[in-house]
Amino acid sequence: MPQNKQIHLDNRPQGEASAANFKLVTSDTPALQDGQVLVRHHFLSLDPYMRGRMNDAKSYALPQPLGQVMGGGSAGEVVESRSPKYQPGDKVVGMGGWQEYSVVNVDQPGALRKVETTHVPLSHYLGAVGMPGVTAWYGLVKIIEPKEGQTVVVSAAAGAVGSAFGALAKARGCRVVGIAGGADKCKYVVDELGFDACVDYKQHKDAGSLSKALKEACPAGIDGYFENVGGMVLDAVMLRMNAFGRIALCGMIAGYDGQPLPMAYPQLLLTNRLKLEGFIVSEHMEVWPEALKELGTLVGTGKLRPRESVAQGIESAPEAFLGLLKGRNFGKQLVKLI
Repeated sequence: MPQNKQIHLDNRPQGEASAANFKLVTSDTPALQDGQVLVRHHFLSLDPYMRGRMNDAKSYALPQPLGQVMGGGSAGEVVESRSPKYQPGDKVVGMGGWQEYSVVNVDQPGALRKVETTHVPLSHYLGAVGMPGVTAWYGLVKIIEPKEGQTVVVSAAAGAVGSAFGALAKARGCRVVGIAGGADKCKYVVDELGFDACVDYKQHKDAGSLSKALKEACPAGIDGYFENVGGMVLDAVMLRMNAFGRIALCGMIAGYDGQPLPMAYPQLLLTNRLKLEGFIVSEHMEVWPEALKELGTLVGTGKLRPRESVAQGIESAPEAFLGLLKGRNFGKQLVKLI
C-alpha cells in the first residue's frame, strides 16, 4: 500500500488562522478489508466553512479534531477495490480530506459516489456540480423562490457558489447582480458568467456608499439576496431590499475569525417584511439529485463556465486555504495532487 501524505490540524487558531495551525504528516496506508476501496485523490476541495470547524466552538458542524486529517471534499480514482460496487479506474467523489489517498467503506451512506467525466471535468464535481453548486441551487430555488423578471443579488459572485447561482438565476429569467472584490473579478462575472451587473465592494468604504452603487445596478430594488459574506455587504443590501424580499444566508466569511458581526439595520427585516433564512446544504440531501442534474446540464451545455484556482501539491493546501479566506482565489479553490 502506498505512503500517504496528509495535512493535519495541529492546533487551533487564536483569531486569524495561519499556516502554523497545520502540520504535514506522512503515514502508511492501511491494507484494505472487505467492502473497502482505496481512492487516489486527484483534487481536494478548499471551502470557507472549514475555517469555522478549526475552532472548538458550538456550530452546525463538529469541530475538526486535532491531530487528524483535515476534513473536506475530494475527487479521484479508485486504484484498488475489495467491493463489487467499484472497479479500479472508477472516478469518484467523496469526503476524503486533505490527503493523497483515502480508504473508504463503500457501504457507508454518502461516503462515495461514481461520477461521469465525459462531459463534466472531474474537478467540477467539487464545485459547480458538487456541494457549492447545490448550495446555490437550494438557496435560490427553495428560499429565494424567484419569479421571472425579479432582481436577485449574490455576494462573492466570482466564487464557486456565486458563479453557479448566477447561471441558475439567469435560467429562471431573473436580473442577476453580483458583488465581488476587484475589477478583474467583476469583469469575469459580467463578461463570462453573464450577470447583468457586478459591483466592486473594494471601491466602497462603508455600507452607504456600497448601497448607492447597488441602487444603480438594481434600479427596481432587490427581491432576493444570497449571502456569503455578512458585515458591511449585508448592511448595504438590506438598504435596497424590496418589501417581502427573501435572503438566503449561507456564509458569513467576514466573521470567520471570531469577531462579532453587528447588523446595522435589523429594523428593515420588520419594515420590509423580509424573510431571512440560514441553511446548511448537507441537511437537505433530498434535493441533491435534482440540483446536480440541472447543474450538470448547465456545465455540459456551456451555460455555466466555472473558473478554478488550482494550487499544486498537498503541501500547498494550507496557504491556498488561507488565501481563499482573504478572497485571493478566482472561482473554486482546489488543490491538484497529480
